[in-house]
Amino acid sequence: MSATVYVLPVAEPPRPVREVRRSTVRLTRRGRVVVFAFALVVLFGIAFIGARVAFAVEGGAEKSPAPSAHTMVVSDGDTLWDISSKAVAGSDASIREMEQTIKELNSLESSMLVSGQTLIIPTAP
Repeated sequence: MSATVYVLPVAEPPRPVREVRRSTVRLTRRGRVVVFAFALVVLFGIAFIGARVAFAVEGGAEKSPAPSAHTMVVSDGDTLWDISSKAVAGSDASIREMEQTIKELNSLESSMLVSGQTLIIPTAP
């Protein structure tokens, strides 16, 4: 007697169903070109503005000639007003403006000076 053997297929475990999510925004070829062109325009605009700012900073430094100046050491009893008045002597410049210029050149927060301090004094025009 011969026996017939039947082989039953083994069931594979079910694969998880992967959801295909479609974007709600779909760009056509023309839409992608427009978005790309817009991005290029924005990048060139930023580069152009950056170049103008960089050249403006360089150009501004070259255009204004550096005023002549000298240094002095503050001695006892010197005030910023006295130093400013000596610096503008014989010119039409204002003592107050010269005092402000000296403060800016030397990064002074107030008019208080210390004996032995070195100051940059511009020459009045």
